[in-house]
Parts: sequence; C-alpha cells; structure tokens
Amino acid sequence: MAAGASGDKDLAPAQRLAAMLGPDMVLTGKAVLPYCRDWHGDVQSDAIAVLRPRDTAEVQACVRAAVALDLQIVPQGGNTGLVLGALPDSPARQVVVTLERMSRIRCLDPDNFSAVVEAGAVLEQVKEAVAAVGLYFPLTLGAQGSCQIGGNVSTNAGGVNVLRYGMTRELVLGLEVVLPDGQVFDGLSQLRKDNSGLDLKQLFIGAEGTLGIVTAVSIKLLPAPEKVATALVALPRLEDAIELYRRARRDCCDLMSAFEFMPPLAIDLAREAMPDLPIPLEATYPAYALIEISGSGLVDIDDLMHRFLEAAFESGLAVDGVVAQSQAQARNLWAIREGMNLGQAQRGRHLRTDVSVPLSRLADFVAEAEAAVTARMPGCICVSYGHVGDGNVHLNVLPDFAQGPAGIDAQILTAKKIVNEVLDRYSGSISAEHGIGRLKKADLDIRLPAVKRQLLALVKNALDPKMTMNPGCQVDLR
Repeated sequence: MAAGASGDKDLAPAQRLAAMLGPDMVLTGKAVLPYCRDWHGDVQSDAIAVLRPRDTAEVQACVRAAVALDLQIVPQGGNTGLVLGALPDSPARQVVVTLERMSRIRCLDPDNFSAVVEAGAVLEQVKEAVAAVGLYFPLTLGAQGSCQIGGNVSTNAGGVNVLRYGMTRELVLGLEVVLPDGQVFDGLSQLRKDNSGLDLKQLFIGAEGTLGIVTAVSIKLLPAPEKVATALVALPRLEDAIELYRRARRDCCDLMSAFEFMPPLAIDLAREAMPDLPIPLEATYPAYALIEISGSGLVDIDDLMHRFLEAAFESGLAVDGVVAQSQAQARNLWAIREGMNLGQAQRGRHLRTDVSVPLSRLADFVAEAEAAVTARMPGCICVSYGHVGDGNVHLNVLPDFAQGPAGIDAQILTAKKIVNEVLDRYSGSISAEHGIGRLKKADLDIRLPAVKRQLLALVKNALDPKMTMNPGCQVDLR
C-alpha cells in the first residue's frame, strides 16, 4: 500500500484512492468506461474508479479504502452477466473492484478431484487446465471464454449441463471471501462431507456480490468423459420434447448431460449470424432437441444414443435427425444453439428472459406466453428456447424494430410484463440462472414474500450494515 494511506482530504476520491492504494491499482477517467458497459453494449455507466487488486490482501485494502472514503463497491468478474449486476448505478459514489488480475490456479489435486482457483480465473482456462490432468469441470456456458469463476459463483451460473451436474452451487466445495469490513472468511475447504454447523459458503453463492467479494473458490472435479454423443433431433411439436426428455431420463439415466429445445426460427437466426455454418437438416420442423450423452470406461455411448433414437423414431416422437460423427460436427451442432443467440443480438435490442416453470408445464407455459405476447403485440416475434431438463426457458421477444428507440423500449417493457403475468400463473421464477442484478430488481421486489424479505434484510444488515457491497443490486434491504 502506498504511503500516506489517510490521503489528503482536499483531493478528489479517485486521487485519494490512488494515494492509499498506489496508482497501479487504480484506473480513472476514460479507462473506467470499458468496465461500466454491459456485455451487449446496451447500457453505459460510469464510476469514480476501477480498483484492480492482485491478491486477497489487496482486495482487503480496496475494501478498507472504500469504507474509509464512504464509497460503495461494485464487485466485477468477467462482466458477461445479462442483468446489470456488475455495473455501477450511482457513478458519483461507487467504485468497481475487478478480479481480473487474480487468475491463478492455487492448487490442482487430481487424487482429491478438486482444485482451488482464484476468482478472476476465466472459466475456459480452468476447464483446459483441469482437462490437462484428465479431469473435468462441467460448468459449460456460452460466455466461458470470458466469464470468471468468481462471477459464476456469485451468480450461481447454470449453463447447458445443469440437468446432470447441477448449478454452480453443486460444484463448489469452499470459498474465500473478503467481507464488507475487510475481514477474510476463509472457507476454502476441499472436503465433500462436513456437517460441522451451518454451511456459510452458501450465503455468498448467488448473492451477486451483495455480501462480500469472492476471491477464491474450491471446485469439485470429475473424471473426464472419454466418449460424447451429440444429436440434433427434429420433433413434430414442442410437447414432444417433454416426452422425449422423459424417455431420455429413463433410457440414458445420468449419462445425459444436455437436453436443449429450440424453435424453427433458431435455424434462421443462426444462419444470419454465421452464414457459413452447416445446417445438417434440410427441411424445417416445428421444434428441435439438441441432446448430448457422455461417459467413460466400459459404457458404449454411441450405441446407447443410437438405440435411444431408434426407439424415438419408431414411436413418432422424432421425425428427422443427425448424430455427430466427429468432434467438429458436434461443435457445429452446438454452434446452431449459440448462433441463435448471436442472431438475436444482431437484430437489435430485445427482451431477454430467463424464467423457469415446473418441467411438466413447460410446453403449456411457452404456448400460453407466446400467444399472450402475439395477441397484444402482433408486430413482435417470440423466440423460446432453453433447457428442457430443468424447466428453464429463455422466452425472448424481438420487437417491431420499425418503431424506433422509444417504441422499442415500450415494447420490451410491455412484453416483459405479459410474460411475467403468465409466469406468475404457473408459479414460476423470473430468474432461473442469470440472477437478478439491477435489471430485474423491481420485478423481484413486488414478488418477494414478507418473511423472505425479513430474513434477507437480517443477513444483509448483519454482514454489511453500511450497505457498502453492490447496493442497488437484487433488492433494497435497509
């Protein structure tokens, strides 16, 4: 830490931070702006400064300096979130603390099937390091080349492998967290069984940085799947995806790692984003399922996939399909799923939802919500897709872009209200995997039961009485 930690009271807060922490740790001016823009570029904010610690001790110093100057902290990982949880919303009072310089793998223990990684480690790089010793970290996201482990933990990220491996919460063995008063909670256990009282790490998983800054994570590893079979299957109706999933759970058991559904528009959107992307099915069908099963050892994964699909075709649940014959072909099939997202983004600002309903009611919810949006907003286009196995639907709405910026904003708000009204009738959740952030705070606020609000407020006030950590995110709990 730089000398003169108390700083000069006549200096601006950014200058005082530089004096307290050293100029190498503090970004100001235009250098702040890239950290204050959301992933899609829809929102631009600002901050007093961006603080860039290199280790846990420096995170502590950042927190203590911010508290001394009565500043608020917005923790940030890879900034790939979709709900504005890592963006400052009060630029005159807030600093961003980025974990990007804390990217070391502290420990990789193949015999314990675990690793300890710092919060700024990029997910894809962690997966590659783990794979190099024959192990597997199953968290798989479209943003894995940019997102960071600390952000994955703080948002309890989901991804395409949830139905087999669970959310991020199920993959965390322990945490190291810098608390709002600068103390360190050292809970970096690598134990799988520890019943010694409350599991305090669970407080910070999914908290979106509102209770502290995650600085390191102990993660659970698994044997690397040596064999993977990937198939794209065409279906007569969306309802058939639910029945096909039921059969896949029965016939493929826990070897099924992904089961995604997509509408026919997915193909068009993927082609728009990736004109050279091979599309293996020539005809257009009402719905598609992207299925992946994987395993190792003595299990014949390819035979299992072919026998499962053969039965699906015989019963009429599947009407067309293709099984990847190589890793390159498998990547192309998944590129359709990712290309669909890129295609939506290229068309312009639109409603992105991340809702969940009971699996048994997924098809009914999609049909009712799409019909409600179309009836009230005939110029809009619904794009529903997601993770059949966990009831998570991304029911997105492309507005009538001819209406101009103000009209687009109004359409997005109206479409969100319509979708959420239907969702409430299905006892669903407004956030299945993306978190609440600032974007969905008002939607959560009106749905938060009184007792849950009381409990959340007790926790927040006990850990962060000065409301230093990410105020404005999730819910106001004073």
